[in-house]
Amino acid sequence: MAKRTLPILKHFLTSPSPSPSPSPSHALTSVRSVTYMPRPGDGTPRAVTLIPGDGIGPLVTDAVEQVMGAMHAPVYFERYDVHGDMKSMPPDVMDSIRKNKVCLKGGLKTPVGGGVSSLNVQLRKELDLYASLVHCFNLKGLPTRHENVDIVVIRENTEGEYSGLEHEVVPGVVESLKVMTKFCSERIAKYAFEYAYLNNRKVVTAVHKANIMKLADGLFLESCREIASKYPGIKYNEIIVDNCCMQLVSKPEQFDVMVTPNLYGNLVANTAAGIAGGTGVMPGGNVGADHAVFEQGASAGNVGNDKILEQKKANPIALFLSSAMMLRHLQFPSFADRLETSVKRVIAEGKYMTKDLGGDCTTQEITDAVIANLN
Repeated sequence: MAKRTLPILKHFLTSPSPSPSPSPSHALTSVRSVTYMPRPGDGTPRAVTLIPGDGIGPLVTDAVEQVMGAMHAPVYFERYDVHGDMKSMPPDVMDSIRKNKVCLKGGLKTPVGGGVSSLNVQLRKELDLYASLVHCFNLKGLPTRHENVDIVVIRENTEGEYSGLEHEVVPGVVESLKVMTKFCSERIAKYAFEYAYLNNRKVVTAVHKANIMKLADGLFLESCREIASKYPGIKYNEIIVDNCCMQLVSKPEQFDVMVTPNLYGNLVANTAAGIAGGTGVMPGGNVGADHAVFEQGASAGNVGNDKILEQKKANPIALFLSSAMMLRHLQFPSFADRLETSVKRVIAEGKYMTKDLGGDCTTQEITDAVIANLN
């Protein structure tokens, strides 16, 4: 990629940002490739592809639309009806996401077994959404076993055990291939270190199983070490995935940014979410060089169950916070701040909670409370 021209570099260095400005030498010798960068935009309304999804998805995405309308946020949604039992993502949906470059989605149910491909995985591969980012943190007013949890899990999103290369060798014997490449490993490592650098994070920890998968995870570690050497201001650690899970549930506050291959990241992110307050409050997104899809950060239970849907008591907090991430991505940080502040006020007050947070409120009651706290 070409180095930044001076006008672009000047714009980057003078743009307001919560993170410290890069040193001139560092900025001149590297190209910023991170998609998720808070920076003020020009206020022009942006189109966002909306996929309500399955289960509680339409309920919580409708809540987001209400809040966006109440804030007069400069976004409008192009809604598409997609369900997890479809064989492939409809072409018009893919065209919309490619045009808008940003998508907000509810959960899509992934069939278990039967050889049916996951639409979530298809979406990530077709758009090359190579980085999954899940932010797991304590919320004031939400009691948890551990305090001072603030973990960002950055997961490689396109290969590893999710490559989908499986076949039956002979009846009763199935071979499933784990694919790891230096290109994808370096790319996700660079994303993790760039994220840490731009957001004033101090430590990046690589999660692996290289003691057993010496070539595959060994390649991942080799790539992380090479990238780490270019960021001397950020501490770099490595941890085996089984020890990582034990450390997460015993002392999660030790972790800052975690970078992982595909499968481990799914497990680590859901574990960290459970520790910090539950999957219903953790935001996330899948990002690439050109496109981004924002959704509930932790996948466990993201389509809910029939009882929650019937009672209309789904928790919209995770998608509210994911929408705030989306607003920052769209360069509307003031709207993102308003939404996050309102959500945190509602949680801190403790009056409006869904069942998973210890209350008995409906989705609409939570939504109304968030709207009431916007100003």
